[in-house]
Amino acid sequence: MSISAPAQRLLQHRVDGRDSAPPLILGPSLGTSLAVWDPQAPSLARTHRVVRWDLPGHGGSPADLLPDGGTVADLGRLVLGLADALGIEEFGYAGISLGGAVGTWLAVHHPERVTSLAILCSSARFGLPEGWSDRAALVRAEGTGPVVETAPARWFTASFAASPAARAVVDDLAAADPEAYAGLCDALAGFDLRAELPRITAPTLVVAGREDPATPVAHARELADGIPGAALTEVAHAAHLANVERPVPVLAALLGHFAADAAPPADDASRHGAGMSVRRAVLGDEHVDRAISRTTDFTAGFQDFITRYAWGEIWTRPGLSRRTRSCITLTALVAHGHHEELAMHVRAARRNGLTPAEIEEVLLQSAVYCGVPAANAAFAVANRILEEEN
Repeated sequence: MSISAPAQRLLQHRVDGRDSAPPLILGPSLGTSLAVWDPQAPSLARTHRVVRWDLPGHGGSPADLLPDGGTVADLGRLVLGLADALGIEEFGYAGISLGGAVGTWLAVHHPERVTSLAILCSSARFGLPEGWSDRAALVRAEGTGPVVETAPARWFTASFAASPAARAVVDDLAAADPEAYAGLCDALAGFDLRAELPRITAPTLVVAGREDPATPVAHARELADGIPGAALTEVAHAAHLANVERPVPVLAALLGHFAADAAPPADDASRHGAGMSVRRAVLGDEHVDRAISRTTDFTAGFQDFITRYAWGEIWTRPGLSRRTRSCITLTALVAHGHHEELAMHVRAARRNGLTPAEIEEVLLQSAVYCGVPAANAAFAVANRILEEEN
C-alpha cells in the first residue's frame, strides 16, 4: 500500500495491491474522498492493483487542479495523467456518481485504455443544468454547510443515515473546498453523454440503489440500455452511496464483473485466499465466521476443500457472472432437495444482485425440469428467506 501527493500536481491517490496485478481505478462521488471506497478496496486489492483518487478540493487533492470552467472531460484527463504517472496503460475502472461519469467519459473517448467499466449510482445526464448551477451558487455564497445538512437524505436511506459509516462520509463533504465543490457542480451541469453511450465497447456493469433519489434507477436503466451488452444490478435498501450502505452486494457485483481481468490463482494457498474472499462476498462474513468457528480436526480438511476448490477454483472463474452462478446453484439445490443449502444460497443470490422476481423465475423454471413437488418445497424455503429480508 502507498499513499501519494506527488509534486508533479497529480490527483491525490492511494494504491493497494500487488504492482503486478491488473490495475483497477476507483473514482469517488462528489463531496466524498477516496475513503468512500473503504468497504470494497481491501477485497478488490487481493486480485487487483487498486488505485483510488480524490476529486479536486476533496481529500488531499489541491482545489485548483480543475481549471475555471472545468468539465468532466478535464477530470478524465487528470485520471489519465495519474495512470500515466503510475505506468498504467490499460485499466479497469469503477466510479460512483461523478466518478462514474468520469469513467463513462473515459470509456467513450479513450476505449483503448479502459478494459472493463463499472458505473455505480450514476447517470449519462444528472438532471437539468439549472439545479447544479443553483447548487454551485449556493455553495459559493454560503459554503458547504447547506449541502452537508441535506446530504444524508440524498446519500442514504433513513434507517442508515445516522450510522457511523454515514457520518464519516458526510464529514468528508464538510471538509471539501467550497469553490472546488461549486466548480464540480458546474461540470455536472454541462455533462450529457446520452448520445455517445453506444460508443462504449468495454464490458460494463451498471449498479443502482433502488432508493436513490439523486440518480434514480431510471438513470441506471438508461445507461444499461444505451451501452451495448451492459449488465444492470439493482441493490435493495440502498440510496445514492449504495457501496457504503450495502457494501456486501456491491462488492459481490464488482468482484464478479472484474474477475475476467484477474489472473486465476496459481497455487493452493492463492486459491484458498481467493476462495475465502469470494466465499465471504457471496455468503456473508457472519455465515463464514460461524462455519470457521465450528471447524474441528475432523472437518478441517473439508472446509479447506470447499474454500479452495468450490470457491477458489469454480466461483472465481471469469466465464460466468456471479448472478448466473447463483441461478445455476439454486436450480441444482432444488433438484436435489438440499433445503438448508437452498436457504443459504437464496441469501447469496440476493447478495449477488438477483431480485425476488428473478429468483421466482428460477424456481418456476425449476418446476418444469426438476419437478413440481421439488419446486413447491423450494418456493416455501425462498419465501421464508425473502420475508426475513423485509
